[in-house]
Amino acid sequence: MPIPKSIPENPVSATTDSCSPQLGLDDPSLFIQAGIINGEHVTARETFDVDNPATGEIIGTCPDMDVDDTRRAIDVAHAAFQSFKSTPPLERQAYLAKLHALVLRHADDLARLIVWENGKAWPDAVAEVAYAASYVSWFAGEAVRQNGEVLPSTAGHNFVIKQPVGVCALLVPWNFPIGMIARKVAPALATGCTAVVKVPAETPYTNLAFVELVHRAGVPAGVVNVVTTHAHLVDVGKELTTNPKISKVSFTGSTRVGKILAAQASTTLKKLSLELGGNAPLIVFEDADIPTAVAGTLASKFRGSGQTCVCANRIYVHEAVYDEFAEALASRVRQFKTGPGFADGVTHGPLIHKAAADKVQQHLDDAVARGARVVAGGRRLGDTLLEPTVLVDVPADCLLTGEETFGPLAALIRFRTEDEVVALANASEVGLAGYFFSNDADRIWRVAEQLAVGMVGANTGVISSALVPFGGVKESGYGKEGGRDGTDEYLVKKLVVVGSRVG
Repeated sequence: MPIPKSIPENPVSATTDSCSPQLGLDDPSLFIQAGIINGEHVTARETFDVDNPATGEIIGTCPDMDVDDTRRAIDVAHAAFQSFKSTPPLERQAYLAKLHALVLRHADDLARLIVWENGKAWPDAVAEVAYAASYVSWFAGEAVRQNGEVLPSTAGHNFVIKQPVGVCALLVPWNFPIGMIARKVAPALATGCTAVVKVPAETPYTNLAFVELVHRAGVPAGVVNVVTTHAHLVDVGKELTTNPKISKVSFTGSTRVGKILAAQASTTLKKLSLELGGNAPLIVFEDADIPTAVAGTLASKFRGSGQTCVCANRIYVHEAVYDEFAEALASRVRQFKTGPGFADGVTHGPLIHKAAADKVQQHLDDAVARGARVVAGGRRLGDTLLEPTVLVDVPADCLLTGEETFGPLAALIRFRTEDEVVALANASEVGLAGYFFSNDADRIWRVAEQLAVGMVGANTGVISSALVPFGGVKESGYGKEGGRDGTDEYLVKKLVVVGSRVG
């Protein structure tokens, strides 16, 4: 996909003026280097730098907000909730409909910001903006679909009504800079909740641009507030999970951090949605359609350069089709092009930082040391740039089978029987997503039921959409995002019993 003409020919040079960088945006006002509280841009005594992962060049700064700033944001959201909770459903729907239109109108600028701060290749960034817009559209409809119930009673009437849970702390990750904030803010607005969003230090600008569009859509000041922080991350997270004015916490991130936040939130028994780490198995059975399995593996494994929690991490291939599948997959992967996200023809951008690339390199080196062979990719092109890689003859006991790689490394492991591979697939403390490929109708239902994960892709590598619930089991967390379940996460049910007159 060609890069729009408004992208600078020399992108790095566009970042040198920290006061008024353009970054090739059609609307430079969407580039915000501030927190947002009560609809106003706020600063702090300290700032942190935000860089371009492809080059390491600084593209801007953000205020390093602290606990006092966070408390102010919470107080503002709490005050705003007192009126916003009573906003008519049709009005909330109108806000979201306008927000949806604004996201689409500014899609190129939002995609540019994603490439600048996250590093995604341009086509990937464009696709993410469309993905985010789909959640805004879905929850616009959900604003008028929060139906209660009338229940039978021996005397009088029983009603169940749904009400907004309250002020929500929304902690979003860096790997989907607009997808995840849309998936959390949209249902909060649809249900009448207010929010304090803690954005990641790696990718604050896309999040801030999205909240700017929330305000342009007419959502009242104070309903959605943004805290940017780096040095004070731990203290800010603790405040968001312990402050009694916060009623719900939604977090997407690692299992380790999720456990900490859950423990902190337990002090006030807040409602929690936790979408945590994954170690997704992908199984290619002997009766699979190989082209379908290859396409599904590419979609699952290499999206966002492998930096998604539903990426296939352990790829089990039946010995009868192992060589055929491996060569077909490697042939496709060799056609990928790695580089800076704006470069012409690039399909896969850098990893978010050097530490992430180092982990992938460690997993690759460990597997090779144990007998695995590289049949596609394998080169490290810079601190953060790694070629999408395919490994064969991978043993079942290497580092990458026990840890989430979070990078563009496809490791193929042989298996012989269905029982064996299901046991291997389930031998993990996490259970977010799982995939398998088979043309046997009985096997499809049997394996789908046996996999210990929250989401299963059968003959597909794409499982997430706004219409369906997204979430895991075991140490991948609890709660759902998307679908009707995603709406209910921001609501509480209240029973109202109306008695009959006596006498």
